[in-house]
Amino acid sequence: MTLQTIAVLDDSELQDGQMKEVDFNQGKVLLSKVDNKVYATSAYCTHYGAPLVKGIITADARVVCPWHGACFNVCSGDIEDAPAPMALHSFKASVESGKIYVTANLSDTLKENRERPPKLLSSGFETICKGVVIVGGGSGAFYAVESLRECRYKGPITILSKENYTPIDRTKLSKALVTDPTKLEWKTAADLKIKYGTNIRLGTIVTSVDLEKRQVSLDGGKDIVPYDKLILAPGGIPRRLPVEGANFENVFTLRDVEDAAKIDQAAQEGKRLVVAGSSFISMELVAAVSKRKLASIDVIGMEEYPFEVILGKEVGQGLKKYHESQGVRFHMSSKVEKILPQEGSTTLAGGVVVNGVTLPADFVVMGVGVAPATEFLKGSGIELERDGSVKVNEYLRVTSGPDLRNVYAIGDIASYPQAVTGQHVRIEHWNVAGNHGRAVGKTIAGSPQPFVKVPVFWSAQGQQLRYCGLGHGYDDVIITGDPGEMKFIAYYVKENKIIAVASMQNDPVVSKASELLRLGLMPSPNEVRSGKDLLSIDISSSRSLRRVGA
Repeated sequence: MTLQTIAVLDDSELQDGQMKEVDFNQGKVLLSKVDNKVYATSAYCTHYGAPLVKGIITADARVVCPWHGACFNVCSGDIEDAPAPMALHSFKASVESGKIYVTANLSDTLKENRERPPKLLSSGFETICKGVVIVGGGSGAFYAVESLRECRYKGPITILSKENYTPIDRTKLSKALVTDPTKLEWKTAADLKIKYGTNIRLGTIVTSVDLEKRQVSLDGGKDIVPYDKLILAPGGIPRRLPVEGANFENVFTLRDVEDAAKIDQAAQEGKRLVVAGSSFISMELVAAVSKRKLASIDVIGMEEYPFEVILGKEVGQGLKKYHESQGVRFHMSSKVEKILPQEGSTTLAGGVVVNGVTLPADFVVMGVGVAPATEFLKGSGIELERDGSVKVNEYLRVTSGPDLRNVYAIGDIASYPQAVTGQHVRIEHWNVAGNHGRAVGKTIAGSPQPFVKVPVFWSAQGQQLRYCGLGHGYDDVIITGDPGEMKFIAYYVKENKIIAVASMQNDPVVSKASELLRLGLMPSPNEVRSGKDLLSIDISSSRSLRRVGA
């Protein structure tokens, strides 16, 4: 389609550090002014379609989605942070006679066609080297591929995935119990092959790795895949409590589409559900099925309130109040003693014993965390940590074993040094795995990228919960608003510094907080107690850019 140039706004209406969404015939364009230069991109986040104009713009040309932490460069449209799966379109913008003009292909501006194709190599992909092999087909794998190709890596890429579908938006399994993988896949196998030069082998079990020979063994050595660079991203294995009855047929964990399908089938009207665990996966599932007219939903948790370790008692109490209003019954400061069979059955659970009382159950879900899926690494020369994780350096390179320059570990299995604190942590966040993949992709492509991202996550709990943070544990929590009304901002304090922020119905506060943490501009606890509003802090103008020394 022919390019068109249209005057969209008076230049005087867009100040330095501002964004505006403007009409472009049938579509929308996002205008941004950074260091007094105007840029134009498509207007919607490529993750879930949030209007970027409601997000945060920074003086170093980043626009952060108001919902889930996806971030783009406004000058180029390139992805800065996951969970953005595709880049934005970038259009020519110019200022003439006091008017801002945008030149664009009309079809590119429509919301239904908001993503930009990957930066394809004009000479195609090389096949003469062994290339990159990725063990695992989850978030880390997908974003590593995207990053490698955006950074113009030319070699072959192979994904070895035990799952029978291409990388999916796994977050929708617990949040919405979506059971059709075609509605969850980021890219089809054909798209990965044609557009990204990536071969994905599905239903593949990696059984060992030989770091000295640089090869991966499949199915006990029946097949060998050589590599130049290896990315270990196998994810986690759901834990089961070590109690009697944990392996009954209707005791489920939730990790993949097959798990979601089993739970979806069991969660029918009139059925009784018992959930072991009161953290995010468990409570997202509870929120997803609470409208299905189940006969009962019982949640067993070890803490006094759900989410207490991460979000604190007051927020946990507020979220507990919401779930109770939906008919959920809690058994907190408790643990599962055993799971009893149904009368007349030796394979099906019929009740869960907690505090000496049997809770009737037609099915049980265990949401008690995951263990790193690293069994296949035993004997490889990589030394596993006590929890089964793999220790890596700031570039996410494995720190033990031979061939250290060519092996990376990301996502649920990686124990990495967190920015600012330097503490090695293992974080089971979708965004952490995705940004790990992006960082490793850049490093392998020739632009070494230490991992310094601020972890961000979100959760569906009646309202959308947002969270960002650096560091584990906190000394104090400052709360504005009312968690009991599902509208609040919580600031987590450690050693007189705010290290994390959570919110509900206060977008884009958490997006702003993630950038303030990144830039080292988070206000002090005393300033927040005195009423300091994060959204009032200028990080968008050229003046603020000079202030942070960028």
